[in-house]
Amino acid sequence: MKILLRCDPALMALLPAPLPAREALPDWLRAMAPRVPSELHQRPIRTVKQCPPFVDAMSHGFMVLLPCDVQVQRGGRFHWHWDAPRPGTAGHPRAPLSFHVPEQLSGTPLHDPRHAAIKFNSFWTIALEPGWALFATHPVNREDLPFRTLSGLVDSDRFVDAGINFPALWTAPDFEGTLARGTPVAQCFPVPRERLELAVEAFTPDAAQRYADTVAQVLAEPGVYRKRFRVKRPR
Repeated sequence: MKILLRCDPALMALLPAPLPAREALPDWLRAMAPRVPSELHQRPIRTVKQCPPFVDAMSHGFMVLLPCDVQVQRGGRFHWHWDAPRPGTAGHPRAPLSFHVPEQLSGTPLHDPRHAAIKFNSFWTIALEPGWALFATHPVNREDLPFRTLSGLVDSDRFVDAGINFPALWTAPDFEGTLARGTPVAQCFPVPRERLELAVEAFTPDAAQRYADTVAQVLAEPGVYRKRFRVKRPR
């Protein structure tokens, strides 16, 4: 899967480039213990650091990053000082953030008449191979971030000549500090644009036996999924 990312030549040396999600894993995941004591179990138990699906979801696809530091004041007031050259491309954004008025979310559970949604402006175009769309969402399992990026699906095998912006809700009204350059603002991955065919059926006797055998193995020893089923991710 080849993904082509382009930006304005004047900004090429300045922007943090999108990078594989596995290279943007948070410090808390690296630092957390693989096992911790459980009062309920009265013994150490494994944490999600040892859950391959949890970590693989965080490592999947690529991250789009905040292009510069953004200072945030309590109540969601934003400002920045970004000495970026003027892009040579007409219609190109110059600010890292813009906004959606609250009315644009009217009728959704996301609507709050007191607050606008922020929008992370894109400085990269994204082109996928034919037949693929781009799923963009909040960085997976990143509840530590003070915003929540909204999910979207873009036909990025056709919409390839302009940037994709990423709307988000600011979820930490008491946050005060700096949203640092390089903060992941959206996690993206290609998905095939094919019609799904769902086959719904009851277990056969063989399927029921395989179910029972697999569950017994998973309960009997740690790491069964990782050792027997998990596919090693390409580097």
